[in-house]
Amino acid sequence: MSEILHSPGVLALELSPGATPSSFTLGREAADALARHIADDLLRLLPAERDGAGADQADLLVLGALYDSVQLLHPGWPLFAGLSELAHHSQALAGAEGGRIVAFGSHAGAMPGDALQPLVSDPPSPLLLVPWTFSAPEALATDLGARMESVFMAKGEAGRATADFLMRTLGVRLEHARYLTRHDLCALICSQLEHAGYSALWQMLEFALLYPTRSGEASTARGQKLVFRDGAVHCALPVYADWAAAFGAGRSREERVTDYAGWLFELRQYVALLGAHGVAVRFDGDAGATSLPAQRLAEPDPSLPPPTLFSHEARGLGVVVISVAQIAPDRRVRLLAHAWPLDQAGFDVGLPQFAARYGASEQLVRLGGIELDATADDLAVTLPGPAMH
Repeated sequence: MSEILHSPGVLALELSPGATPSSFTLGREAADALARHIADDLLRLLPAERDGAGADQADLLVLGALYDSVQLLHPGWPLFAGLSELAHHSQALAGAEGGRIVAFGSHAGAMPGDALQPLVSDPPSPLLLVPWTFSAPEALATDLGARMESVFMAKGEAGRATADFLMRTLGVRLEHARYLTRHDLCALICSQLEHAGYSALWQMLEFALLYPTRSGEASTARGQKLVFRDGAVHCALPVYADWAAAFGAGRSREERVTDYAGWLFELRQYVALLGAHGVAVRFDGDAGATSLPAQRLAEPDPSLPPPTLFSHEARGLGVVVISVAQIAPDRRVRLLAHAWPLDQAGFDVGLPQFAARYGASEQLVRLGGIELDATADDLAVTLPGPAMH
C-alpha cells in the first residue's frame, strides 16, 4: 500500500499530573472498541460534504497502544509504516458505509511485532499517543488529509464517549484528549523543545522527519554546531583545545573547567535525545575503530612502557574524557589520544575497545577532575605523587 494513500493522525492523551495507565497496550477487544469510538469522532469532525468525501468512506486503521512522542517521531515514521503493513494481512471489522475499521491490539500485553511494542519511560510521559491512519485512494486520502489539517487544531477534541472509555479502560484521568495530524504533533513538540531551550534539537529532528534528503545546520544554546546531512547529524569532536579557542577567552582556569563540563553535558543530552528519536550522531574527525568518539594525537612508541588510561571527571557527570598516554622513565607524559564517553552504553563497550586499540589496561587512573595544561588551553595528564602506584 503506497504511502501517498495514507492520511495519518494521532489521538493525543494528556494525562493528569502523576497519572500512570494500568497498561500501555489494549487487548484486541478493547482496541476494537476504541477504534469504533475514534471512527465515530472522525465522522463527526470530517462528515461527508457536497464536494468532498467524508471519513466514513476511507478505511480507518488503529494501533491499540499508547506511545511516547519520542517513539513515534522517528525517521520514516515506523509506527505508521508498521500499521499500514499490518493492514495488508488483517481481517476488517464491520465498518460504516464505504469504509472498514481495522484495529490491532495486544495479546498478553504483546503487540503484533516488536517494533510496535510501546517503550515506557519511568515516569511515563504525560502526553501519550494512539496512532491511526486513513487508508484510501489518492484523491480521497489527499482530501481527508487537507481537511484534517484545517479542522483538528480548531475543534479536534475527542468525544465524551471516547474519553470516558479510555479513562475507564486505562484507570487514569485525562486532562485532554484530542486529534492531531502529524504536522500538528510536530508543531506541538517543536514548541515544547524550543521552550525548554532545545531549538537546535528540533531543527535536526525536522530535517530527519520531514526533509531527510536535505541538509541544514543549527547551533545549540552553548554554541555547538550541528549539521544534518545524509540522514544523520554531524558535529565536530568535542576537543577541549577547540572549545577553549572558541569560548575560553576571558575565563579563568576554574571557569574553563566548569564551562567545558557544561558543554559536554549539553552534548550528552543531544546525543541521547537524538538517539532516542532514531537519529544517528556522527563526529567529524573521529579517529574511529571504537564506540567512543576519539581524537588521535600520536601512535604508541614501542621504546616506552605500555600506555595507561587516565580519566578526567566532572561532578555529577562522572568520567567526561579518557586520555591515553605513555609515561617515560623520566616521568615525561606522551599523550596518544583523547576519547569522550557520551553515554553509559558507549562507555561500557568503548572503553575495552579503546584500551585494546592502544594496548593499554582497562584500568583507569583517576585524575580527580578535568586536568588542563599550564596555560589552560589544552587537556593534560598530571602524574600523582612522586611515583605511580
